[in-house]
Order: sequence, then C-alpha cells, then structure tokens
Amino acid sequence: MDSLLKKHSGVAGLPPGTVVYLGDQRVEQTQISVIDYSDGEIREQLLASAGECQAYVGKSTVTWINVVGLHDTDLLQEIGDMFDLHPLVLEDIANTGQRPKMEDHGDYIFMALKMLYRPENDDGVVAEQVSLVLGPNYVLTFQEVEDDVFDRVRERIRTSAGRIRNMGCDYLAYSLIDSVVDNYFTVLEALGDRIEALHDAVTAKAKPETLTEIHGLKREMVYLRKCLWPLRELVGNLESDESKLIDAKLAPYLRDVYGHTIQIIDNLESLRDMLSGTLDIYMTIVSNRMNEVMRVLTVIATIFMPLTFIAGIYGMNFEVMPELKWPLGYAMVWGIMLATATGMAIFFKRKKWL
Repeated sequence: MDSLLKKHSGVAGLPPGTVVYLGDQRVEQTQISVIDYSDGEIREQLLASAGECQAYVGKSTVTWINVVGLHDTDLLQEIGDMFDLHPLVLEDIANTGQRPKMEDHGDYIFMALKMLYRPENDDGVVAEQVSLVLGPNYVLTFQEVEDDVFDRVRERIRTSAGRIRNMGCDYLAYSLIDSVVDNYFTVLEALGDRIEALHDAVTAKAKPETLTEIHGLKREMVYLRKCLWPLRELVGNLESDESKLIDAKLAPYLRDVYGHTIQIIDNLESLRDMLSGTLDIYMTIVSNRMNEVMRVLTVIATIFMPLTFIAGIYGMNFEVMPELKWPLGYAMVWGIMLATATGMAIFFKRKKWL
C-alpha cells in the first residue's frame, strides 16, 4: 500500500507545468500498446516509440493507447505534444500522488484515479495511479507498472463481446473506470475477510501482534477512504458534465458506476466500524486481564497485611512481652495467623472477589 502522503519537496519552486515524476514504482522499459478497433475490425500492437502514435491521431476508429512507465518524462512530453495536452495535465500524470479528479478541457477530458488490485498468490494490495484522457476518437491511459485490472476490457474488445465494439471512445472510458471501481469490491471483500479473522483471533486470545495488525489495517482503511471519496466525486462530475465527448446514452451507465461507488463507500464505513469494534474488544480484554491480575495481587496483599502486623509485633525486641516465655506462644501466633488468613479468604470468596 502506498504511503498516505507523497513528498513534493523535489518540485518545490519549479514552474507550473514542469513534468517531474513523483512515484516509487518503475519499469525497466516503458511500453506503449495500442488497440485500434471499429465494429468490423481490430488492430493490436506494441509501439517501439512515441512517434508511432502519430499514425493514430485523427482516425475515425476508436484508439486506445496505453503507456506503462511514467518515469520517462520525455516520452510523456512527446505524447502530450502529439495530442495537444496541457502542460498541467502532463504534470498531473507524472505526479502519482494526485487526488482522484476530473477536468474538462473542451477537446478532451482528463481523469486521475487510484487503481487497487491484488496480485496473484499475494494477500497484499497494490495501489497505482491511472491517468485517463478521453478525446474525440481516442483514449489515453498512463500507468506506473504493467499489472492492471483492464484484462477483461481487452478481452471484450478482442472477442467483440457486449456492445463495446459498437460504441465510441466514451463507452471505452466508462468501461475502464467501471473495471477500476468493480475491483474495489474484490479488495474490500478480501479486507473484510481479514478483519473477520482478526476479530475471531482477538476474541479467542488478544496478543500484542494482533494490535499491530489492527493498526496496519486501520492505515489501509484511511488510504482506501482517501481514494474512494474523491472517486465518487469524479464519477458524479462525469455524469453531470455536458461535454460533447460524452453521449447522452451513456448516462445510465455512469449512474450505475456512481451507485457502485456509493455502495463501496458504505461497505468501507461498515468495515471501519467493525475494525474499530475489534480494537475496542482488544482493549477491553487486555484491561479485564489486567484487572484480574490486579485483583489477585490485591487480595494476596490484603491477606498478608494482618499477618505482617502480627509478625511485626512479635518481632519487636522488648524484654517484657508475656507471650515470649509462654510454651504455647509460638503455636498460638501461628494459629491466629492461619485463622486470620482463612477467615479473610472465606470472606473474599463470599463477596465473589476471588
């Protein structure tokens, strides 16, 4: 999981629109893939350089260009010049700590959102920023690494499943956003399973390691909340936007995505409450355990207080003490001490203090 705050000290004082990569995830080589399709044909290829994207500018077909690797700022600048993207948009693309948002620039719409997914054979969650540019006949996506949640969209395009091949670029952009949003359900389900298992573990036996895991999960919940609330705003703005790039027929689909974001936020809030309840249970169990220990120690100290008093009296070094020369004095003191301890123990037992 990414850190909650990205460091921006490296770009302090630079002119607005300066493209500087702010992120931790890098690929060995930047990749540019293209899927160009229409109702009757599809063309898919990897491009060797950004210059080859020029062939897809202004085409009547739907073109999806996906760039993997944001650390190559020269490549981002070249693509930005080719599609006439604003320098501030390129700056936001390279800034992986960007808050999810949508900006309508007239000729294109820029969106930045957080993509969460679980790698295969891994229980962790990977967070990655995805920037999306919707143009009149193209969709540009920019990712930090190659892994993503778009495989089903690619498969639908290849097999012409559903209506995606019959629709325009706006439907493609919707499909990509929908894939990102739907994958939040998978992440939250896995997170819910972890919280339930943690809840059972706390109820069975509270351990210090459990508290560490609870705090780790609370940190993840804070990050998820940071990603989800702006995403709801993004989808809502996209639904209400009157851009010429978005067909009115797409409104029901966008409302559906918006409904999903509301549902995800509700699920997240429920998990937060459950995690807070688990933490309260942990603290209550630890507190009760401490109270039990203190109660036992208090009872032991209380029983020994009169015994210590008796032993202190007969441990004084006065010469004139009648019981010191009495043959049964030693046995008498032991009898008094045992009777006192036994009586106090019976009293505590009846009071249910033991």
